[in-house]
Amino acid sequence: MQRKAYATGTAALLAALLAGCTSGSGGGDRTDDSNPGDAGTATVTAQPGKYRSLPEACGAVDHDTLDSLLPGIKQITDPDQRDKAYQGDAELTYNTDRRTGCRWKVESADATDRLSVDFERVVSYDNAVSDDDQARKLFEERESAADLPAPAASSASSSASPSSASPSGSSGSPSPRSTPSPTATTASGGASPSASDEPADLQPRVLTDLGDEAYLDDQLSTSGPTAEQRTVTVVFRTSNVIVTLVYEEQPMATGAEPDSKEMQDRARELASRLDDALGG
Repeated sequence: MQRKAYATGTAALLAALLAGCTSGSGGGDRTDDSNPGDAGTATVTAQPGKYRSLPEACGAVDHDTLDSLLPGIKQITDPDQRDKAYQGDAELTYNTDRRTGCRWKVESADATDRLSVDFERVVSYDNAVSDDDQARKLFEERESAADLPAPAASSASSSASPSSASPSGSSGSPSPRSTPSPTATTASGGASPSASDEPADLQPRVLTDLGDEAYLDDQLSTSGPTAEQRTVTVVFRTSNVIVTLVYEEQPMATGAEPDSKEMQDRARELASRLDDALGG
């Protein structure tokens, strides 16, 4: 009888221990070093961005696209010089996972054309701010600095250009860019007057069909007696990557003016290809 009582007591003890372990496992939502008073106060870390690396900028633009934007390439007769022109010149960066860039410059009988492409991967060092939010903030700062003209009041004309986010109404007050500003700057760093007298669908504007958000700037400048130089800049953001594309053309003939629509169409086509390459 004593052996039976002993066995019964042991079984009861084991049952009690198992019950205690089971009840203690219900607190699995806390980390090992959490305190009861810390419940609900844990810091939530913001999500990292979609992109962890960047494409190689000089290889991001194919030969056919370069032929379109830089017509002088096809006029280069020496094969080695032509290959060098296609390769472009890589921008000096110290971390190609954070920034890559490339520049091309080609002269032809008609004009000098320049193209630059820049990829920037934004990383937030604030646990409360996601990479995407930090990239959005930087993009908005650049868009604000571009000083885009306010969209016209007319809403019926917004369908005139499906690629333009700003309506093309002909009435209303002049665009803020109607008066040349000596302090206006292009994305390539050169000072230039603001664009004027352009149709509304060709003026600097927000783009709605590119990346998560995008805008286009178009500047026409003169330097003394030389031909007018046009600079078309497209900037877009896809997740935590900001892409800046600058396309410039200066005709050889004095008084000649580069075609705005043609340059914008070429720049936007390249920007769309770059966005597709990113998987945006």
